[in-house]
Amino acid sequence: MAESEVDQWLRWDKNPETRERVLNLQTKGEEMQLIRLMRPRLKFGTAGIRGEMKPGFAGMNDLVIIQTSQGLVSYLESVFGQRAIQERGVVIGFDARYNSSHWAQLTALACLEKGVRVYLFSRIVPTPFVPYTVTLKRAVCGVMVTASHNPKQDNGYKVYWENGPQIISPHDKGIQMSIEQNLEPWANAWDLKLFETNKSLVSDPIEEVLRSYYGQLEGGSLDLATNAASDMRITFTPMHGVGQEYMERAFEACQLKPPLRVPEQCDPDPEFSTVRFPNPEEGKSALNLAMKAADAGGSRLIIANDPDSDRTAVAEKEAGSWRVFTGNEIGSLLGWWMWHIQVLKRQQNPDKDWPPLEKCLMLASTVSSKFLRAMAKREGFQFEETLTGFKWMGNLAYDLQKQGAAYLIFAFEEAIGFLCSNLPLDKDGISGGVRVAELAIYLQREGLTLGQKLNELYCKYGFHTSLNGYFICHEPSRIDAMFHELRNHSDGGWKKEAAAVGASYPLFCGDHRVTYVRDLTLGFDSSHSNGIPKLPVSKTSHMITFRFDNGCEATIRTSGTEPKVKYYTELCATPDKKDQELLKAELATFVTTLIQEFMQPDKFKFEVPKLD
Repeated sequence: MAESEVDQWLRWDKNPETRERVLNLQTKGEEMQLIRLMRPRLKFGTAGIRGEMKPGFAGMNDLVIIQTSQGLVSYLESVFGQRAIQERGVVIGFDARYNSSHWAQLTALACLEKGVRVYLFSRIVPTPFVPYTVTLKRAVCGVMVTASHNPKQDNGYKVYWENGPQIISPHDKGIQMSIEQNLEPWANAWDLKLFETNKSLVSDPIEEVLRSYYGQLEGGSLDLATNAASDMRITFTPMHGVGQEYMERAFEACQLKPPLRVPEQCDPDPEFSTVRFPNPEEGKSALNLAMKAADAGGSRLIIANDPDSDRTAVAEKEAGSWRVFTGNEIGSLLGWWMWHIQVLKRQQNPDKDWPPLEKCLMLASTVSSKFLRAMAKREGFQFEETLTGFKWMGNLAYDLQKQGAAYLIFAFEEAIGFLCSNLPLDKDGISGGVRVAELAIYLQREGLTLGQKLNELYCKYGFHTSLNGYFICHEPSRIDAMFHELRNHSDGGWKKEAAAVGASYPLFCGDHRVTYVRDLTLGFDSSHSNGIPKLPVSKTSHMITFRFDNGCEATIRTSGTEPKVKYYTELCATPDKKDQELLKAELATFVTTLIQEFMQPDKFKFEVPKLD
C-alpha cells in the first residue's frame, strides 16, 4: 500500500491509543492489516458516516471525526457565508455509545476554530432532539453522534440541514468534497482548552429544548384527563440506550402513569449487554426481557425504543400470548389515531383556527404499507409517497408546509420509524411511544385492544398484508443482469409507454397482469402521461415497482449499503374481502411466483439468507 497513508495517519493522529496501534502494525510490517484500516476511506453520504470504531481512514475515530467536522464547517461557510454560520450556529448532540461524547466535543472544536456558535448538549439525548433544536434555534445545521441500533463496535455521525430533516443531495457530495480538501487537522483541532477561551460561543440548549419539546408533546394529546384516569400498566425499554429518562418525562408531561421499567435494560450501556443486536425491530428475540418484566408487573403493552430513541416497537399481550406488531401495522394504527385526534380536536374546539382537514398530510416511504393511501381516499386527507428514508419525507413535508399546501400530521416507514407531529421533521421514538400509549388507553375505554382495533380498520379500509425479504449477492454484475432482464422482458410489454427510456417490462406475473410500472433507475412511471416519475431518479441504484390486477404491489431494489437484492410486497385488499388468512396465503403464493419469474435467484445464483 502507499506508505504515505500510514505516514499521514501517524503525523496527524494525536490519540495515543489509535496512533500506537497503527505504529505497532507498521513496525511489524503488517501490511494487510494496515490496508484494511486505511482503505476504503469512510465516505460521507446522506446518512453521514457510520462504521466500526477503529484506527485508520476506514474507521470511526478521533482523526476521521475531526476531518469530517472540518469539511462540514468549511462547506457550511461556502453555502451560508461566514457571518451567517457564526451567528446562527450548529447544534451538536450525542448518544451513550463509546466515544460519542468525546466526538461531539471534537465536532464543536472545529466550529469554534472558525468562530461558529455551538449549541452543545451537555448530556446524552435522543436523536430527534437534534433536528428539533435546529428548528428551535434556527441553526444552520445539526450533528448527532450516534450509530442508532448498530452493534456495539460501531458509531456514526449524522447531519441535519437548516430546515430540520437529514441532508439530501447535493449536500452530501459537497460535504464529502470539502472533507477531502480539509484532511489536515487545523491548529486547535485537538485542543479542549478552546472551550475555555470561547465560552461565549458555547451554550447547552437542554433545558430550553425540554420545555419546548414536552410542551408541544402535551399540546398534541387528545385528552389529558383520560390519560390521568387510566390504570393501564405500560412497560418501556430503551434497549440500553438514551430513552428511559426522556420517555418517563414524556409520560409525565402527558399525565400518563410512569411506565414499568425493564431493570436489565433501563440504564445506558454501550456494551448492549443483554441483546445481540440492540434493535427492537428484531421482534421477540430483542423484547424477551421486556416481556418478562411486563408479565411480572401485570402489563399487557410494551413500548420499546432503539438506543438513540428514534424508532418505536410495540408488543401487546392478548389471549395469553405476546404479539409484536410490524412497522406497517403500527403505522396503520398511528395513522388512524393521528387523524382521529385531528377530527375530534376540531369538534371539541370549533372556534380555533385549525388548518382545513383536507390539507392534513400523511407520508410513507415507497416500500411501506399503502394502508394510509386507502384511508386517504376515503377520508379526504392528503397522502404522498417518498423514497425510503425520513430525509425524503422530512424535506417533502417542509416544502409542502412552506408553500401552504399541506399540514403534516403523520409520517412513517416500515422499519418502525414514526413521526406523530410536524416537528421534528424526522422519526421520533419518544413522541411515537407516547402516542401509542395514549391510543391504547383510549381503546381500553372502548373495550378494544390494539389488535382488535387494527382488525376494525381493515374491515373499514381493506386488509393490507406484507411479505418482505431479500437475497444475497456479492457480484454486482449478476444483480445488474437480473434488472436488465426485467427491463428487457420477453413479454415485450410497455414498449410504447416506456419508449423514452428504451425498456420493455413484464406484462404478467403468473396469471396476474401488471397494471403499473415505476422505474426509479431509468426514470419511468406508467401512471403519468409523460412517463416521468414524481420521485427522484437515481442511476446509481436499482428500484422498480409493479402493481398487479390482484391488488398486489411489489418493489424490487438494491441495498445502498449491503450486497442484497430486496423485495417488498403487499396485498391491498378491498374492504369486502374479509378472510385474512386466505389473503395472507394468496400473497405468499404470489410472492413465490414473483421470486421465480422476476428475480430468478437460481439463474442469477443469489444466496438465500441463513436464519440465526
